[in-house]
This record gives sequence, structure tokens and C-alpha cells, in this order.
Amino acid sequence: MFIHLNTSSGVPIYRQITDQVKVAVATGEIGTGDKLPSVRALSETLVINPTTVQRAYLDLEREGVIETRRGQGTYALGSGSKLSEEARLARAAEHMRNAVAEAKSLRVGEADARQLANREIDDVYGADRATGKEA
Repeated sequence: MFIHLNTSSGVPIYRQITDQVKVAVATGEIGTGDKLPSVRALSETLVINPTTVQRAYLDLEREGVIETRRGQGTYALGSGSKLSEEARLARAAEHMRNAVAEAKSLRVGEADARQLANREIDDVYGADRATGKEA
């Protein structure tokens, strides 16, 4: 499991962890029943306070993404839940918002930005249709 922290993003570190774990579960990078690193191991890897990892894990457990089994570790609960769909959509929305914000900062007009977005959507989804991949 690869977690990348951005200390200058303004997003609290525990939130970055929860968001990235949700996406990893949603995309199948972390599968049902996969064991997650211990709080201590992840805090050492990320060079952060263990309390921060603990808070992220508690939030993920409350949301039904992971389960902590006393004396055994912490495990992913699965990728087929509604939460996984929400996590995927939230991640896509975040990336799209960043792309639109960058286009605006480059002084691309709204109509041109919509045209560019539609062209890219057609290119990507059209390529998927041509290869028989499901979106």
C-alpha cells in the first residue's frame, strides 16, 4: 500500500490517509481481507505521529472500510460497497476540479474548457469501447 502525503495541500494528514485507503479499496488495489500495515508500521513508514494513523484507521473503521481484529491486525472489508462507489466518484471529481481550475488559471474560456473536456472524454471512453473495456 502506497500512501503519498502532501504536507502543503491544506488537507489534514489523517484525511489524506483515509481518502487514499478508500480509493485503494474502491479500485481493488487493496482487496477484501487484505491486511493493512499496523499503526506503528505505517507511522514509521510515513514518518508521522502514530496518533494520526490511529485517527485515520478509526474513521475508516467507523465508515465500514476496514476492520481491526484484536491481536490479529487490521483488514480491508471489501470493494463492493456503496462507499467504494462514493470514493471513486469523489476521487474523479477531485481530479476533474483540479483540471478545470488549471484550465481557468491558463485563461481557457469556459466554452473551450467544456469542449476540451468532452473531447478527452470521447477519446478515453471511445478507446475503451474500441478495446471492449467496460468503464
